[in-house]
Amino acid sequence: MDGAHSATLQLQQLPPTSSASSTSEGSFSYKENLIGALLAIFGHLVVSIALNLQKYCHIRLAGSKDPRAYFKTKTWWLGLFLMLLGELGVFASYAFAPLSLIVPLSAVSVIASSIIGIIFIKEKWKPKEFLRRYVLSFVGCGLAVVGTYLLVTFAPNSHEKMTGENVTRHLVSWPFLLYVLVEIILFCLLLYFYKEKNANSIIVILLLVALLGSMTVVTVKAVAGMLVLSIQGNLQLDYPIFYVMFVCMVATAVYQAAFLSQASQMYDSSLIASVGYILSTTVAITAGAIFYLDFIGEDVLHICMFALGCLIAFLGVFLITRNRKKAIPFEPYISMDAMPGMQNMHDKGMTVQPDLKASFSYGALENNDNISEIYTPATLPVMQEEHGPRSTSGVPYRVLEHTKKE
Repeated sequence: MDGAHSATLQLQQLPPTSSASSTSEGSFSYKENLIGALLAIFGHLVVSIALNLQKYCHIRLAGSKDPRAYFKTKTWWLGLFLMLLGELGVFASYAFAPLSLIVPLSAVSVIASSIIGIIFIKEKWKPKEFLRRYVLSFVGCGLAVVGTYLLVTFAPNSHEKMTGENVTRHLVSWPFLLYVLVEIILFCLLLYFYKEKNANSIIVILLLVALLGSMTVVTVKAVAGMLVLSIQGNLQLDYPIFYVMFVCMVATAVYQAAFLSQASQMYDSSLIASVGYILSTTVAITAGAIFYLDFIGEDVLHICMFALGCLIAFLGVFLITRNRKKAIPFEPYISMDAMPGMQNMHDKGMTVQPDLKASFSYGALENNDNISEIYTPATLPVMQEEHGPRSTSGVPYRVLEHTKKE
């Protein structure tokens, strides 16, 4: 009886022990999520400040004769240092938190850029005019902050040590292999239409960027996790999968930057920021959910709230970038398509002749019917002088004297 009673007591004590261990694991995973989220937010904030510092330096030295004068300024080097520090923080955040949490937090850089742009405005606005001008930015920032809060609160708590065995197991799993096959086919189709059919739509270009970016973030998390484990004493650098992931990370990042550069030459930066953020975040979260199984074991409520946070953040970023003032490129000379009556690419073959009411029109006369009345040439006689037998008779010429008719 005593043995049976002790066994019963041991069985009754097992559930509290397992629940306590699960609670401790849950709190530990929450702490890791918080560390990763804070690192990502810090990194995006610092990168945004760095980019604005370098932009400020380039604007100040715009009229300099030396094209590399910014190398001699402390502001530009401070911006470069802050950019490296911010990128290091974002890179380290992937080792602590799930990929599905870190990727959407890039909205923080859009929020920070919007706030910095408003702070450094040089024009003086009246309160009502300022509020009307930037009401969309304020609303967008509020929505992006709410979306970020929901992302951090309801992010998946799946944590797995990024050892060489685990990364290899995920890499050869059939769901990820099927995803890679679908992505390769879609990428080749988009590249064919972009290169051969001249499909220069922003959706096509940014989808190419998003597909490459999904592979970039997957490899970044693997590389960062293996590096952190190696620093902690569990060496992972002797696994070949580490170098495979590192090469894929660099290659996809380089081609991603090339497509972004091509998009920036054809479309406005605010449009690229909003559409690119939505597409890249969606594809990256899908890749993370398939490769790292981020949402395995999560209840439906957490998944729905996480998706709602993503949608709110998407809307906030769209409103922020929509309110940005489009930059007008400086043209030192008059463009031919800006002259009255000239056809340009936007006219669809129709000649546009604006009704000019000004007294002066550069490049074209407002009315050519009375030109003979405005300018009348005067013919003056020219006296011929004889200079000897070799002299030839001079050819009379006319001197035009412009007299405006009263």
